[in-house]
Amino acid sequence: MGIFERYLSLWVGLCIIVGVFSGNLWPELFQVIADIEYAHVNLVVAVLIWVMIYPMMVQIDFSALKDVGKRPRGLALTLVINWLIKPFTMAALGWLFFKVFFADFVDPQSTNEYIAGMILLGVAPCTAMVFVWSQLVKGDPNYTLVQVSVNDIIMVFAFAPITAFLLGISDIHVPWETLLLSVILYVLLPLIAGYFSRRKLDRRNNHIELNKFIQRLKPWSIVGLLATVMLLFAFQAPTIINQPQTILLIAVPLLIQTYGIFIIAYGAAKILKLPHNIAAPACLIGTSNFFELAVAVAISLFGLHSGAALATVVGVLVEVPVMLSLVAIINRTQNWFPKG
Repeated sequence: MGIFERYLSLWVGLCIIVGVFSGNLWPELFQVIADIEYAHVNLVVAVLIWVMIYPMMVQIDFSALKDVGKRPRGLALTLVINWLIKPFTMAALGWLFFKVFFADFVDPQSTNEYIAGMILLGVAPCTAMVFVWSQLVKGDPNYTLVQVSVNDIIMVFAFAPITAFLLGISDIHVPWETLLLSVILYVLLPLIAGYFSRRKLDRRNNHIELNKFIQRLKPWSIVGLLATVMLLFAFQAPTIINQPQTILLIAVPLLIQTYGIFIIAYGAAKILKLPHNIAAPACLIGTSNFFELAVAVAISLFGLHSGAALATVVGVLVEVPVMLSLVAIINRTQNWFPKG
């Protein structure tokens, strides 16, 4: 692991601080950046997300899908957690906390937007950061590729309907055109670009040119991640400074959701007797979020300065340190599982 991956939580923390400081120091500058958009999609954020996601998409091997049948239980666990449990528990927790527990502390409009942002996080299973988490827990890289590939394919078709359904029952209007555009822009097109890049680079199937290309792209992926985090926190800087209690309110259900889903997934993996190198990434994929997509859709649907965008940004704030804590738990309990 390089210095960026090894100290990722530190860099993310520094970018959050720089973003909040810069957003309060030069609000006019970031307002200009925020206004650079087309069809409610901020173009600067879109470029940064593409810089981060594309190198990850190049690593997805569609030919690896043929290996799914050899060890289906790990994949089945991930899919059940991602698509049958996680979106609905996130919606339920959002409603419970902001409609019941925190109802006296938040106005109704903000309540709906916070719930919407949490739903977007819950419906977006992790894609980009999965490879980092899998490496940290010594997961099977090929199987991780299979899991990511299948999840991305399902996401192309399932993200919009599930999101619209959950947002609809929360009494929030959903413009389908914007939602579908976000899925195409942040999932489908990078996936297609990654597929054709991989096909062109790996014609001999020896991975030499492909691995060289991925290594050259790797720093840019981290730069894209850190720049995205910094920019998003700069956009939300006034709210973060003026409403720190809001950040804490949003973080509470997100933390409960993340650790709760992990406990469910990890317990199920143990019952299924999955080998450690399959169980570990399966649980982490089901636990973490594709926050880049969630942030992008929140901005597209509700605006850069909305409560929904803030909720997804808090998801970024919570995600890295929480996932690193789960990595530590997994590495200390590998003796609970058979060896791969």
